[in-house]
Amino acid sequence: MTISTNDIGSLALDSQSLEKLRLQAKQSPDKALKGAAQQFEQVFLNMMLKSMREATPQEGMFDNDQTKMFTGMLDQQLAQSMSSGQGVGLAEVMVRQLSHSSLNAVGVPKADSTPVLKGSIPSAYNENFQQDFVKKLMPHAQQASAETGIPAHLMVGQAALESGWGRREIKMPDGTNSHNLFGIKAGPSWNGKIAEVTTTEYHNGLANKQVEKFRAYGSYAEAFKDYANTLSNNPRYAEVLKQGNSSHGFANALQKAGYATDPQYGEKLTKVINSVNTLA
Repeated sequence: MTISTNDIGSLALDSQSLEKLRLQAKQSPDKALKGAAQQFEQVFLNMMLKSMREATPQEGMFDNDQTKMFTGMLDQQLAQSMSSGQGVGLAEVMVRQLSHSSLNAVGVPKADSTPVLKGSIPSAYNENFQQDFVKKLMPHAQQASAETGIPAHLMVGQAALESGWGRREIKMPDGTNSHNLFGIKAGPSWNGKIAEVTTTEYHNGLANKQVEKFRAYGSYAEAFKDYANTLSNNPRYAEVLKQGNSSHGFANALQKAGYATDPQYGEKLTKVINSVNTLA
């Protein structure tokens, strides 16, 4: 099935609609993504209806250019009505796939770190949602820091790296939040809820996709407490805890301890922690 000029026109993307979508992308990227997905579903439905019409025998007194024009208009209206409601599920799948978290872990958590919207949204917007992320999570990090001694800004920095500043958090099967900001896996000793998602692992420098089970929490406070306890009680992270407030030392020690398989994990984490320091 190919897209013709008429099919593209059925998207109703005039200059006013495009400008509205651009503005929405700046103010609310999630809504903009949903709107674009709905428009794509609309043109897809219109193409499907058009193909069905063309497959119907073209004969009879009503098969002329005028009736075909009105039939095409009806199909466009029908496609628009279908996509503006619940649709057929195509838009929902697109939104879920395009906003889906790409995770990575070994032993405990994950590795891919580039903020989802960086480069596609103005830097001022990036800074705004990053500030909101730090403001929302810093109290939980400070509480975990008081109990374990791990500096709060280091924990918030790793949460930002692992979750893409909150834009790629691990979701439960029903779409609710697992509150797992650190990509901690659910091993045999874990008795809580589990979120099963696709993760990216690096083996011999090559990225591979695989499904893994991750811990799920009832709140961000629980997530920070479990993360801090994991670092404090696991001997493999003993060197990590000796780094004090050093973002570079903390990040590289985590990489050496096998927290993640990304060969550039330490460098990425250092940059994100430094960004948190400027926003806190």
